[in-house]
Amino acid sequence: MRAVASTMADAPCVKTADPETDLSEPVLLMVEDNLDILEVFSCAMESFGYRVVTAQDGVQALEHLQGPDRFDYVLSDVSMPGGVSGIEVARQCATLQPQARVILASGHHRDQLPPLPANVRFLSKPYGIPQLMEVLQSAG
Repeated sequence: MRAVASTMADAPCVKTADPETDLSEPVLLMVEDNLDILEVFSCAMESFGYRVVTAQDGVQALEHLQGPDRFDYVLSDVSMPGGVSGIEVARQCATLQPQARVILASGHHRDQLPPLPANVRFLSKPYGIPQLMEVLQSAG
């Protein structure tokens, strides 16, 4: 089941597969505090065959990581409201769901950020669907 913010419930996503029946879909946890970006990218990823679960901050992301879903990928913004950064999400993911490949995104240059956890890929903002797909494919 796809978790979305109530403001995104009417978002016109074109899906290529039914997440209830297609267990071969890779599962992506997408963590982004900008609802417009979250909506556009989650819909795009669903059209490419991913099952997308969304979170608007690090607290929600940690709740998903502790829940029943098993994620293949976690894409998170580095800086988010709520006191839990993408870096903390990546650290917790390594413990809670070590099978998940983690990608952290930021508008800051990587050298301006604190050290990223091991095995975390970095994606510079702004990025587009082609760049995201390339990072996901290289991570997988």
